[in-house]
Amino acid sequence: MNIAIPRKLLSAILCAFLFAGLPVIALAQPVVIPIETRTNALVLQVSSEGYVYSVYFGKKLADKNEYASVEKAFRLDRTTAGYNYAYTPAGARNLLEPAIAVTHADGNKSLDLKYVNFTTTKLSDDVSLTSVNLKDSVYDFEVTLNYQTYFNEDVTEQWSVIRHHEKSDVVLQKYASANLYLQANSYWLRHYHGEWAQEMRPEEEQLDHGIKTLDTKLGTRADLFQPPVFMVSLNRTSTEDDGEVLYGNLEWSGNYRIDLEEDPTNGLRVIAGINNYQADYLLKPGVEFTTPKFVYTLSHNGKGEASRDLQTWARKYKIVDGDGPRLTLLNNWESTYFNFDEQKLAGILQDTKTLGVDLFLLDDGWFGNKYPRNNDHEGLGDWQPNTAKLPDDIAFLTKQASQDDVKFGIWVEPEMVNPKSELYEKHPDWVVKQPQRPEYYMRNQLVLDLSNPKVQEFVFNVVDGLFTKNSDLAYIKWDCNSIIYNAYSAYERHQGNFYTDYVLGLYKVLDRLRAKYPKTPMMLCSGGGGRVDYGALKYFTEYWPSDNTEPIERIFIQWEYSYFYPALASSNHVTDWGKEPLKFRVDVAMMGKLGFDIVIGKLKPDELTFCQQAVKTYKEFSEPIWHGDQYRLQDPWSNDVASLMYVDSTKSTAIMFSYLVNNRYATGSKLPIRLKGLNPDKNYSVSEVNLFPGAKSTIAGGVFSGTFLMTVGINPDVREGRTSVLVAVKEQ
Repeated sequence: MNIAIPRKLLSAILCAFLFAGLPVIALAQPVVIPIETRTNALVLQVSSEGYVYSVYFGKKLADKNEYASVEKAFRLDRTTAGYNYAYTPAGARNLLEPAIAVTHADGNKSLDLKYVNFTTTKLSDDVSLTSVNLKDSVYDFEVTLNYQTYFNEDVTEQWSVIRHHEKSDVVLQKYASANLYLQANSYWLRHYHGEWAQEMRPEEEQLDHGIKTLDTKLGTRADLFQPPVFMVSLNRTSTEDDGEVLYGNLEWSGNYRIDLEEDPTNGLRVIAGINNYQADYLLKPGVEFTTPKFVYTLSHNGKGEASRDLQTWARKYKIVDGDGPRLTLLNNWESTYFNFDEQKLAGILQDTKTLGVDLFLLDDGWFGNKYPRNNDHEGLGDWQPNTAKLPDDIAFLTKQASQDDVKFGIWVEPEMVNPKSELYEKHPDWVVKQPQRPEYYMRNQLVLDLSNPKVQEFVFNVVDGLFTKNSDLAYIKWDCNSIIYNAYSAYERHQGNFYTDYVLGLYKVLDRLRAKYPKTPMMLCSGGGGRVDYGALKYFTEYWPSDNTEPIERIFIQWEYSYFYPALASSNHVTDWGKEPLKFRVDVAMMGKLGFDIVIGKLKPDELTFCQQAVKTYKEFSEPIWHGDQYRLQDPWSNDVASLMYVDSTKSTAIMFSYLVNNRYATGSKLPIRLKGLNPDKNYSVSEVNLFPGAKSTIAGGVFSGTFLMTVGINPDVREGRTSVLVAVKEQ
């Protein structure tokens, strides 16, 4: 007599056997777990033995019942020791790179995770959370795999929660956030390297069998050499508008590791999470360890679609006030460096008003008395206003800003300390350093131990104190200019926890600050190379892409960042770097969040007039730049002219930026450039904007249909003497 067991009952029976530590019963039929977004599906399937496999990641099917047939269609072989495990454990049946490796309380290193159950919870009309519970059949050790989908944006965040109830501590040797499995004929990886002033240098290569690892071991969020972002194109390299491509970004502000392993059957395993380098994490019984989130999106229509989906998701769900406005500003760093006083700053505040921007930002050098901050060798950590430079305290500047009808912001670097500081003298145990080895500095400073709650309290009070003492403070630039050498925490009993707890300590501080000041604008700034990730950016309104503000270099840097981060988050300043004309420098800075770092008093009358008008033009088109869809039209790597555009959500207003990036003889825009993202049935006026005083436009403006502009295009007439051109497109 055959009895049909309902799936929910079957799952409950399985759960009971697993948690009792008894042998797992054979499943009568596979459990299929489809995790869907607008166009994609990630499909997990539970085998009769209770193992959870990833059997499909691609375009979603109209009929969910057909997902049960996917495994046979791909001929996934169970004898291959779990190449396509949904979360690969070490020490049991796995033969490849694990997502998780542990040492149990009794010293055993094996882990064999099996299915318990899964739940799917709808958090909103757009957001759903699927949680898949796994448990070792011998040890009281559990893992929950979480998949949070953003349906309309085609974006998924994935992370794991690890817990145990063994008799004593378990050591986590590896603890990844995600373990994806892709299937294609070939894989093309685009990743990035860098250094100070050389950020986001792309490299593209075809992956072959074996492991390619992207990582950082430098400790702080100034990861310098390699940002935690990448793309994988399937079957062939993707273009802007064609091809299947996966974007990945680990939301973690410290040491990370991303393994890309092509297995013997040509599947690609992507394992992303915290770097386990010197980070064997001691986990106590009953304590949950939550890994950082790994965010990804899969596009079937090229890199442009993937970036627009990720940018929309970031503005809507991740970046602070992503749907709100941004402040234009004037910074004093490149005009004064450390050399300023109240009178000089009062003059710059008046320049801020004259220029027409919203805010004056006071940079490094305003603090320290016993060790005055007149250079980068001393004073860092002593956050008292320098009485020689600011005898009337910060209040003088906030009052002056109010009188000039502008806002005031300030620079801090509270994660760091100079050895020549009162803080170092009072609390040497708060500093990350080996007790028996000589100190080794980067930028003449060391890192504070944010795994220590006392240090967390100190850092919180530094920033909170600025706000409580200066109620009109409207902006924070938060810097981080050093990495961790000689890693050692006087606070941590188990040093393997340090690197991870350091970042978690930073997040605790930022959580408290954001709870108290939920929307105050803050810039995420750091040393070169990596600079930004979504783990940190969720606390900030914007980030600083590079100290390299030479405008041609910035076109390339900002171009690559734009694949992963929206324009309103990119702080772009006009400076005196480079030999390009002022208009070129301003136009480049306008394709993001506009700021200035120049001496306004040295501008010629026509240059000042141009900058003032540029600020007005920028504000006129801020909606498509900040919240619109970005379309890359011609890339700077393979064209003499780089061009991109932003289109607002109603497709009624757009602005196109074009730049000459090759100064060889007779280079320029020879042919029309096709626009994108417009409504083909609408008519649009086309005109050049942001012209320098006295200059006349040479483009063929007029009124054109969206079809014409996207099929034929317009020629911005970029060439020598017209090296940057902005074109406004408005619905008629």
